[in-house]
Formats: sequence, structure tokens, C-alpha cells
Amino acid sequence: MSAALLASAVLLAQLLLVAAMGCAAMRLLIGPRAQDRVLALDALYVVAAMLLLVFGMRTGSPHYFEAALLITLIGFVATAALSKFLMRGEVIE
Repeated sequence: MSAALLASAVLLAQLLLVAAMGCAAMRLLIGPRAQDRVLALDALYVVAAMLLLVFGMRTGSPHYFEAALLITLIGFVATAALSKFLMRGEVIE
């Protein structure tokens, strides 16, 4: 009973995360301002990392967890660089 409940919860989480990625991708494409696009990109990498974590929980493979960690680290640096570029017009001073 509990294994079937866990499997259905993981499947539901994956479906909802894919829907969230679709919403973030739509905001990334449609966003009227650059700030909206940066925020959508930030949401997109966070949801992608969570989706990888759910895949890792489903398969039991540690490689998904490492990939999620790399995505979050690279995404944080990219968000900080894009924010600095939008504020000042240059990344490296």
C-alpha cells in the first residue's frame, strides 16, 4: 500500500513539475521585460533541479542528485550575472 502511494505521489510530483516548467518557459518567451525573463529563467532552473531530484528519488541513482546540484550552482551564478548586467550594463567591472 505505501509503495503504491509513494509511486503515485512521485508521478504526480513529476507531472506538476513539468507543468511548472511549461509555465516558466512561457513566461521566458512572452515576458514583456528583461526582468521577467530573468525571473522565469531562475524559476526554470529551480524546477529543473527539483525534477531531477524527483527522478533521483524514483530511480535511486545518486547521479541525478549530483546533476541537480550542478544545475543549481550554475543557475545561481547565471542569475547573479544577469541581474548585475541589467542593473549596471556590465558584468565585470
